[in-house]
Amino acid sequence: MSPTATAMSPAVLSRSSYLLSSAVRLRSFSRTLAFTSSFAAPRRPPRSSRALSVRASSASDPQLEVCAKASTTVPDRLGDCPFTQRVLLTLEEKHLPYDMKLIDFANKPEWFFEISPEGKVPVVKLDEKWVADSDIITQSLEEKYPDPPLATPPEKASVGSKIFSTFIGFLKSKDPDDGTEQALLNELTSFDDHLKENGPFVNGSMLCATDLSLGPKLYHLEIALSHYKNWSVPESLKYVRAYMKSIFSMDSFVKTRALPEDVIAGWRPKVIG
Repeated sequence: MSPTATAMSPAVLSRSSYLLSSAVRLRSFSRTLAFTSSFAAPRRPPRSSRALSVRASSASDPQLEVCAKASTTVPDRLGDCPFTQRVLLTLEEKHLPYDMKLIDFANKPEWFFEISPEGKVPVVKLDEKWVADSDIITQSLEEKYPDPPLATPPEKASVGSKIFSTFIGFLKSKDPDDGTEQALLNELTSFDDHLKENGPFVNGSMLCATDLSLGPKLYHLEIALSHYKNWSVPESLKYVRAYMKSIFSMDSFVKTRALPEDVIAGWRPKVIG
């Protein structure tokens, strides 16, 4: 102990000890209060800061630009092109962000002809270049964004490839005996056989590019033939019917499908001539 402390009277020492003890208790209480306060409900960040954070995150994700046909029956809705839906399904299944530009086919803007001279959709901007044709677009997407893989094995690439053309032939037919219905049934039966042996999808249990191409075409087939021909896929083709039900119920399909009234309106010129 220092000489100064030794010289202090007992009263002074007692008072100093009391003050020191009080200071220690006060510091201890302050720490306890701070510790307890840390469990209180956290303050929400200002709404503006939260919004800016979300926008910054979204802005950092590159978006692919996609030109698609607009609905003719409901404003600001996607139209009835099955080839465009194929591309959109590919983007959805690969979880790629995109910005869809709807084109009014009754009044196509001039800028659209600059990127699509024939005035057709879909058109997608890839690596600063506008790419047309769903075959080329989906192949390019597969090469540029291989995960998750959607490529169809070469030996299964032609599965169901004639269904769409035979559907159109039957839809346009005015003669019930011209064989177009049977041609479609033959293609659907062949597809049913494939699914029975290889299903539930074209390449087994996993979706592939062929499924994303066939799905929209079968959707058009179902709606158009029901409306114009009072015709539907026979119940005997149970694997095809199950396949259609499964594809049509996918979240990505529901999100990108055309309205039935747009499908009907879109095929009307083919039927009426």
